Formats: sequence, structure tokens, C-alpha cells
Amino acid sequence: MIAIIDYDAGNIKSVEKALHYLGEETVVSRDPQVLLSADKVILPGVGSFGDAMNNLNKFGLVPVIKEITEKRTPFLGICLGLQLLFESSDETPGVEGLGILKGKIVKIPPAPGLKIPHMGWNSLHLQNDGRLFKGIPEETYVYFVHSYYLQAEEPGIVKATAQYGVTIHASVEKDNIFACQFHPEKSSRYGLKILENFAKLGKEA
Repeated sequence: MIAIIDYDAGNIKSVEKALHYLGEETVVSRDPQVLLSADKVILPGVGSFGDAMNNLNKFGLVPVIKEITEKRTPFLGICLGLQLLFESSDETPGVEGLGILKGKIVKIPPAPGLKIPHMGWNSLHLQNDGRLFKGIPEETYVYFVHSYYLQAEEPGIVKATAQYGVTIHASVEKDNIFACQFHPEKSSRYGLKILENFAKLGKEA
């Protein structure tokens, strides 16, 4: 059972639909017992860092997420869900993130010819053998929508980068924690393959 955390922050339906397409059993919930008993957990998200952290606090989900990650349940953050795993964001100065991973979220700097938000398809440079990218070719295109991007403190956890005026840390993995700045659920067959790789974690023969 894969639990999708419901904290009123967008793109839950498309993640749920993609997992159903892959034949995975899912539950959308903010009930701590349901989330803690799931085999895997996904933190989706679209919107602002500050509003999202406010909702996670309001629903009492911050300690729950920390407990889930500490007990080694495979955990996937998507888009804003990636950003929330880190310590802070330039989008909402003074608001603390979950701080489960070390790093900060900074604004994509303006540059000639670059539109912000960064919206659309961009290719990935794969590195450091990410388990989500098993069977995914180098330079695969995935779908992004964001104005802020991750600068992870630990280079070894970065499994994919993308170029958009700057080097974006597009996916990270540390122990049981995985996260993608892009939307795998909107990234065609290779996006579905990334979700399938997550769903299969721990089931490999």
C-alpha cells in the first residue's frame, strides 16, 4: 500500500491516477495511523513553501513525516514535496522546512531567454546511480513547473540534474528518502517508469 499525504497542496489526483495505472494500491490520507502503517509514502505538492509548511503543521503532519522517514519507510517527495524535505526556501524566508535533508531552496535567477517559472520539458543528467532511474536513459526529458530550485548540501545524494540557466538538483536519494523536483506523474512513459521503480523498492528479487 502506497500512502499519498493529503495536506491540501495540489497534484494528488494525478499522482494517484499514475499509481493506479501501474496497478498499485494507494490511499490518500492525513491520518497518522494510516500513513505510519503504509509500505511507502509520497509527499506531493504544488504551491508555495510557506503555505505548505503551514498546512503540514496545521494537520500535525510534521512529526508524522519525521517518524515515517526515521523508520526507514521508502518516502518520495515530488516537486514542492522535494523542497519541503530541506531546511529553508528563499520563497518564504524565516519558515523552517522539514530539515530531513540538508540544503536550501533558492530562486532561479533571471537570464536572457529564460522564462520563470521554469515550465515544460527538460532533459536530465543522471549521476550517482539513483535507484529511481533504473532503466531510464541519460538525457531523458521530464516535466518541470517551478520557480525555485534545490541546492543540496551533500553532492552524493544528487542523482539527477537539469540545466536551466543554473544547475538544478532535480532528484535526490538518501537511504530510504527519494525526491524529484520534476513531476514523474506528468512525464510520460519514463515518468511512469520512475514511479514504478519507487513502487518496486524492496520487492526486487
